[in-house]
Amino acid sequence: MIVGVARLKVRMPGNHSLKGKRRIIKSLFGQVRSRFNVAISEVGYHDLWQSAEIGLSAIGNNEPTINSALDKTLDFIERVCVAEIVDSEIEIIHLGH
Repeated sequence: MIVGVARLKVRMPGNHSLKGKRRIIKSLFGQVRSRFNVAISEVGYHDLWQSAEIGLSAIGNNEPTINSALDKTLDFIERVCVAEIVDSEIEIIHLGH
């Protein structure tokens, strides 16, 4: 089994409230979930209006497929322009035999 995990730090410079941030994050998560076979969650910076830390994960039996799914998801997030990715990290974990 192979697990791919990504961590993103994003900025939303035009946002001015936590309510606005939640609206942006909820919309982004819905779009990602409908297009990609990944799990996504806000994992940090919950109290900051213009920043969020987002976690993504994918699981499967083929490393190139998992890596590609995470890469395509990050590219999509950057392309939709609701949040600027300021840092990202992907880790692939091999479990079992």
